[in-house]
Amino acid sequence: MTALELLESLNLLDENEHIEAKRASEAGKSILETICAFANEPGLGGGWLLLGVVREEMALFPAYEVEGIAQPEKLGTEIATQCRNTFNQPVRVEINTETIHGKAVLVVHVPEAQPQDKPIFFKAQGLPKGALRRISSTDQHCTDDDLAVFYQGRQTESFDSTLVADAALDDLLPEAIADYRQSRAEANPDAEELRWSDEDLLQSLGCIRRNPQGPNPGAWQPTVAGLMLFGKPVALRRCFPMMRVDYIRVPGREWVPHPDRRFDTIDLRDPLLRLVRRAQAAILDDLPKGFALEEGDLQRHDKPAIPLRVIREALVNALMHRSYRSHSPVQIIRYANRLEIRNPGFSLKSQDHLGEPGSQLRNPKIAAALYDTRLAETKGSGIRVMRESMERAGLTPPLFESDRGNDQFVARYFFHHFLGAEDIAWLAQFKDLLLSVDEAKALIVVREAGALNNGTYRELSKVDTLTASQSLRRLRDAGLLTQKGRGSATYYVPTERLLDKGLSGNPPTLSSNPDGLSTKLGALSTNPDGLSTKLGALSTNPDGLSSKLGDMHAAQRKALLNELPGALAAKIGAIGQRHPPGEVCDAIVEICRLRDWRAEELATLLQRHSRYVRNNYLRPLMRDGRLTMTNSDEPHDPQQAYRAVEAMK
Repeated sequence: MTALELLESLNLLDENEHIEAKRASEAGKSILETICAFANEPGLGGGWLLLGVVREEMALFPAYEVEGIAQPEKLGTEIATQCRNTFNQPVRVEINTETIHGKAVLVVHVPEAQPQDKPIFFKAQGLPKGALRRISSTDQHCTDDDLAVFYQGRQTESFDSTLVADAALDDLLPEAIADYRQSRAEANPDAEELRWSDEDLLQSLGCIRRNPQGPNPGAWQPTVAGLMLFGKPVALRRCFPMMRVDYIRVPGREWVPHPDRRFDTIDLRDPLLRLVRRAQAAILDDLPKGFALEEGDLQRHDKPAIPLRVIREALVNALMHRSYRSHSPVQIIRYANRLEIRNPGFSLKSQDHLGEPGSQLRNPKIAAALYDTRLAETKGSGIRVMRESMERAGLTPPLFESDRGNDQFVARYFFHHFLGAEDIAWLAQFKDLLLSVDEAKALIVVREAGALNNGTYRELSKVDTLTASQSLRRLRDAGLLTQKGRGSATYYVPTERLLDKGLSGNPPTLSSNPDGLSTKLGALSTNPDGLSTKLGALSTNPDGLSSKLGDMHAAQRKALLNELPGALAAKIGAIGQRHPPGEVCDAIVEICRLRDWRAEELATLLQRHSRYVRNNYLRPLMRDGRLTMTNSDEPHDPQQAYRAVEAMK
C-alpha cells in the first residue's frame, strides 16, 4: 500500500489490526512492539506502519494529519538495525520513504513470521512478556496460553489428529461407528471402507493411532477426532468436559443477565453425527413455523421460520470449524427475533472472502468424516448456500462475525422477512436523507439486532471496507447511529431518533405475539410469490430501489440548484469529480453567503460524499476563517450547518 492509501484508510477506519500510525521521531520501543505484534499474529499476514502522521484529537473533525519526518533515511536505518538486533530472530521489514503534501513519511511493511520462527520476542525481556500479539488495533503482551498457540502452530499435524492421553478404545461407542457406516452407505453404497473392520475404518479416518509412549507402547489409542466423532458421552465428559452444545432460549431480543429473567437451556453432549441431529431437532422444536398447502395436497406442510438447509449448514459449520483446543461449548441462542450460533475459534478464512470457493480447515480429520456422510462440504460452499437459501425465503441475510481477539465466530439468522411492507413504510420516514439501498438494509438490521459493525455491513451489501465505513459514518452524521469504540473494534448502535421513528413500525416479537408471526409466515409460505407482489420493485429488485433512490437524489439536487442564482447554479453544475479544490472551495463560500447549508446538502450539490466534503472542503475553509459552524458548541450535531464569515459580518 502507498502512503496516501494508508492515510485514507486511517481517516476512514482509524487504526486497525492491519495498520498503525505513529509520529515516530525515533525508532523507539512503541514502533518495535508493533513490529513484533504484526510478525507474530497467526493468520494476519503481517501489517503496515505509517510513520510521520499524528491524530489531531482536539480538532472539530478528529483525523490523521501529516506531520512529517525530519530525517527519514536515518530513521529507516535505525528501524532496520533494531529489527535485526533486538529480537530473537531478525525481522526483515520493508521500508520506503514517500511524500504527502510535501512532507516525508515512512511506510513500513512487516511480514508475518514463519510458524517455525514464532514467537518473535525481545531478547532482553524473554518469554512470555517479551512477545506480543496484534489484537484488534492494540499490541498485547503474550501469556503462556498465547505461547501454546505459537508452539502448536509449528506442528505439521492438526490438533484433531493428536492423541487423547486419558482415552482408550473402550471409550468409543460401537453404535456411533455403526451410525457412521449407515450414513456412509447412504452417501456411497460402494465405498470400499464399508467392508473393512472397525479398527481399519477408524485408522483410515485418523480416529485412532498407535501411541509409542503410553503405558502400553504401540497400543491403539483414540485421537481428538476419534473421540469427537465416536466417543461415549461419559468419555466426552471426562476428557473434554466443555465440548458440548448449549441450546439457550432467551426472552426478548437481547441478552440480559438478570436473576428475574431466567433463560431456558439444554445441554447436549454426544458423538458429532448424533449431536448434529439432536441440536437440529432442538432448534426445529422451538422455532416458529409457517405452513404451505400445495395444490392437490390434502395436508399442509409445516415450514420452520428459518429454512431447514440453513439450520443444518449452520450447525455443521459450527461443529466442524470450532476450535477444539478451546475449552468452551458451542452456544445456540434463540432470541425472539433471531437465532445466534457462537462457536470458539475465529474463522481461518478472511471474513471478506467468506462464501468464496475454497475452505481452510482447522479440523481436517473431522471435516473429512462429515464430508463422507454428506453432512458437510469442504469446498467453502456452506456460507453461500445459507445466503442463497435465506434470500429465496425472503429473509434477512445471515450475518457472520469473526472475532480474532476473543477467538470466537458468531453467526446470526433472523426470522425477520427482509424489506417487507412494514420495512418499506418505516424507511419512508427517512426519505429526506436520500438513503442508498445498502444504507436502508443497514437500518433494518440495526433496528433488529441492536448493533452493527463494518464487517456486518459488508456482509449485507457486498462492498469493501472503505465503502462500508463511509456509509456507516454517513448514517452516524445523520443522527441515526451512535459510534462506539475505536479502530477495528468500532461498532454502531441506534440513536433515540432512529428508535423513536421506528417505534410504530417495529414488527411484533415472538415473545409478545408468536402466533401472529407464525400466521404471517404461514400466509407467505402458501403463496411465496405474494411476498414479491407485496413488496413490489423495492424488495424483490434492489436495482429498482437504487433507481428510485437515484431519482430522488437527482430531484433533490435539482431543487437545491434552483435556490441558487443562475450564474452560480451553472458554475456548480459544471463542477466535475476532478475539479481543482480551490475553485470548489470558492464556490462553497459563495453558496454559504446565501443561507446556512448542511454538509449533506452541499454534498448533494457537488455530487460527493458528505464525509469527503467535510474533510476536503469545509474543514480547510473553517481553518482559513472563511466558514463557521452554526452550532460551534456541538460540532457533531446532526443538524449542523455552515455559513460564510463574510455574510455574518
